[in-house]
Amino acid sequence: MKLSGFISTHTEQIIKEWESIARTLGAPANQLSTTALRDHIKKILQEIASDIVITPSPQQQNQKLEGVTLRIMDDESAAATHGLLRQLSGFSLTQLTAEYRALRAIVLRLWLPQIGQISEETTYDMVRFNEAIDQALAESVTTYSDQETRTRDTFLAILGHDLRSPLATMAMAGDSLSRLREQKDSVRLIGARVVRSAATMNAMVNDLLEYARTQLGGKMPMVREEVNVKEICQAAMEDASAAHPDCKFTLDTAGDLIDCFDSDRLQQVFSNLLNNAAQYRTTEQPVTICATGEREAIIVTVKNLGPVIPTESLVAIFTPLVQLNVDGQGHSRPSTSLGLGLFIARQITEAHGGTITVESNESAGTVFTVKLPRQKAIQ
Repeated sequence: MKLSGFISTHTEQIIKEWESIARTLGAPANQLSTTALRDHIKKILQEIASDIVITPSPQQQNQKLEGVTLRIMDDESAAATHGLLRQLSGFSLTQLTAEYRALRAIVLRLWLPQIGQISEETTYDMVRFNEAIDQALAESVTTYSDQETRTRDTFLAILGHDLRSPLATMAMAGDSLSRLREQKDSVRLIGARVVRSAATMNAMVNDLLEYARTQLGGKMPMVREEVNVKEICQAAMEDASAAHPDCKFTLDTAGDLIDCFDSDRLQQVFSNLLNNAAQYRTTEQPVTICATGEREAIIVTVKNLGPVIPTESLVAIFTPLVQLNVDGQGHSRPSTSLGLGLFIARQITEAHGGTITVESNESAGTVFTVKLPRQKAIQ
């Protein structure tokens, strides 16, 4: 049986065996659903099967030997789209290439027993198959690398933009402090603004460091102690108010909010959520944070009324360096302001054994819900 025909008739068997190997590549491969893991593999196999039966011209043969990508990178290339999606899903380049290595091995292992003996025709099929696999891999690596470059550049834009505001506040406050010699109360207020702006910058640096830690495979250190979540929420509100003085924040609490958590990290979670909510709110409505102590967990919600976040954006909202597409966004806000905050919020929440979810609709607005399981039993 010719190799192209074998691939076409045994596609499901190939994909099933490939998936079992792909699951062993580690996170995020072993965490994705079957649909997400397989994404474009079927179409990639179909393109490979079609490519095998096409006789390349001498010029195309030379280009392949030189490593030139022949196919134009567009939506028609399943391999190109596969590389892009793998980068967005957090796969490493090593994991991406391992997927193709497994695909190559599985196809040959299943096909070779189907042929009686190695002939010139089967040898040619194997050569063309390997060229097609290499071509698909080259397309995936190209789009993966392009997206990684865009991600790095976006990060630099985020960092550069977001650090300017607290730096400007500190500069103006420092200038005012140098001019106010007698008004001690005013001096204290301005000094407080300097401290809060420094804290905002420190939070950005913390986000960067936590992101780097996750990319390097390190674990997030936790220092648990008995704390009052209400106080943590209040401190987070102060941070957000300093960064967004034109936004009104309100806090509602109920139940027992005392338990064992890492207070600094939880403040980082709530500050990130409040900052995000302030950026996407309507100017007329406040941003609300609500903490409720239940028997098994403490639940904290952050709500803002504003443009609805589309479903496709909600799916990727906790992915690092993703920029949201928000319907009906009428007010002016920096498009680069969302990059690491929600990703770090999820990482810290999960390190506490909790969950963070988001819903967005016209009537209820956008609501982030953090659920933190208790460490101590409530009598």
